[in-house]
Amino acid sequence: MTLAELKAHYTAHRQAHVFSGWDALPEKERAAFHAQLEAVDLKLIDGLFAKRNEPFAAMPAREYIDPLPVVGVAEVPPSSKTAGELALWNGEVAALVVAGGQGTRLGFDKPKGLFPIGPVSEASLFQIHAEKVLALSWKYETEMPLLVMTSDATHTETVEFFHEEGFFGLAETQVKFFRQGTMPALDLASGKLLLEAPGKLFLSPNGHGGTLTALQDSGLLAELEASGIKHIFYFQVDNPLVKIADPAFVGQHIESRSEVSSKVVFKEKPEEKVGVLALLDGRCGIVEYSDMPAEMLNELADDGTLAFRAGNPAIHLFDLQFLKRVTTGPDRLAFHTAKKKVPHYDPTTAMTVAPTVENALKFELFVFDALPLADRWLAVQTLREDEFAPLKNATGADSPDSARALMIEQAHRWLGLPVGSKPVEISPLYALNAEEAKAKSPKGFKPKEPTYLGEK
Repeated sequence: MTLAELKAHYTAHRQAHVFSGWDALPEKERAAFHAQLEAVDLKLIDGLFAKRNEPFAAMPAREYIDPLPVVGVAEVPPSSKTAGELALWNGEVAALVVAGGQGTRLGFDKPKGLFPIGPVSEASLFQIHAEKVLALSWKYETEMPLLVMTSDATHTETVEFFHEEGFFGLAETQVKFFRQGTMPALDLASGKLLLEAPGKLFLSPNGHGGTLTALQDSGLLAELEASGIKHIFYFQVDNPLVKIADPAFVGQHIESRSEVSSKVVFKEKPEEKVGVLALLDGRCGIVEYSDMPAEMLNELADDGTLAFRAGNPAIHLFDLQFLKRVTTGPDRLAFHTAKKKVPHYDPTTAMTVAPTVENALKFELFVFDALPLADRWLAVQTLREDEFAPLKNATGADSPDSARALMIEQAHRWLGLPVGSKPVEISPLYALNAEEAKAKSPKGFKPKEPTYLGEK
């Protein structure tokens, strides 16, 4: 689109103010701003602003919300692991790590995936996840794709880190980087696009659901389909215990012909601040903790456990054809609208505005909005100590200390070591499960010092 065409397009949508100061911009900044403006879907923006006061699809009335049936850890049929392993042998599974966030809350000024979490090795989160993919690739004689979703804030540093580390042993072609999408912010009263600075729109990440639409918009989904991928395993970078593409889980997903399968960790207390999977008007969905009334939080099942306890650790397995459906056409995920305080540049006064009240609209996509769109779904229990060590806070719960302690406890369980043993860390290249760890470790193994069991 030429500059004249671009200006006419923006003028037609009442957004001509963005070109204020254009002539004073250096040539390089003009080119970057031109590309930024071309990427904005003004028709979508107009539609979102027109619907700004309409509530998003509301949670159904309480009588239409029921606990979601969950397959327990002891209920996995032997055939499931066989089916999952066959899919892995056939190269039908890709792993997708959501890694667009910074480690700010951890006091870490880099992408969170670079955080050194290994309790003995100080291996980064990225290294641990990449080595799981490498170990699976070795085991099933394939090159499992590792899809790394970054953001504008983390992309360059993440890509450079993988290059510096030699892609952690993976083939460079195995690792596919793609960026989460962004959305401009709008003035709450007028719907005008806000500027961060002259020649620069105020953009923010479009939510974790933007991971799915970015797969489609980047062309990566079509590339994966062409290469024979049928299932995409989704997880977050800040969980070092996640079992990437666990064969039994993959097999359960396949045998049930599920479009989206989710692992759940049972809540232990009503006050745990975690969303739960539930049946919403007969479909699988997630109820956020903040949306649950007290009676639902405390409701008990017949066996005395919490009725709504299927906590969401953000571990999902998506059918690729389902992802195609929810990222294109009429079923494409819809944006949520939020009112926020957004500092911005005012081209009228040529000054930066620091609002004290909500002045802007931001738009986000939520990955769990995809779940109710599935016609077939599956929820499978996993144990907290086996697969959930989130890294959210600098200290206390869900901190580096708690995550490292869980990693050590898992290694000790796998090796049959007594409580109080010296810390042991097991690399995924050494073992992916207890059976492999016991088979490889020396008989009577008793560490006399902190020990890292690496590639063997």
